[in-house]
Amino acid sequence: MTTYAPRPISPTALAGLRVTDDAGRACAPYTVTEGGDPLRCCLRLSVPGERIALVAYAPLRRWAAETGAEPGAYDEQGPVFVHATDCGGPAPSEEYPFSRTGALRTLRRYDASGRIVGGRLLELPETPATGFDEALTEAFTDPSVALVHVRAVEYGCFHFEVRRP
Repeated sequence: MTTYAPRPISPTALAGLRVTDDAGRACAPYTVTEGGDPLRCCLRLSVPGERIALVAYAPLRRWAAETGAEPGAYDEQGPVFVHATDCGGPAPSEEYPFSRTGALRTLRRYDASGRIVGGRLLELPETPATGFDEALTEAFTDPSVALVHVRAVEYGCFHFEVRRP
């Protein structure tokens, strides 16, 4: 069971990304053949036959626009998979998305101005939720941490965001 709420990409941001991504490129949907792509719109893996797109996404930039933060050089963009059309977002879940025992994740901590104030490498244990809960509790113990980005180590892909509870 999750203690913290993983946040998918917002519906407003998704609507824009499905037209033009954060790198200024037009969205180019395709049909999934094998599946297994981590979808950031609904926080689950793709299945064969779905229409998805790989788009550039700047999560810190989007958060900064909401809050007035100035992340400066910490603003970055990277590839994420999303459904080509509205999918309704994530189904209720008691698990953290994209969790598999042994997977490596980085948890980047950001302060209210959008600056990195720490991070942590996490190898997901036998019970991934316990590992995430402990790492996120550790992150939010620091009062300067406003949000945490969870990323895959292998490709650096943004998986989800957790904001201060």
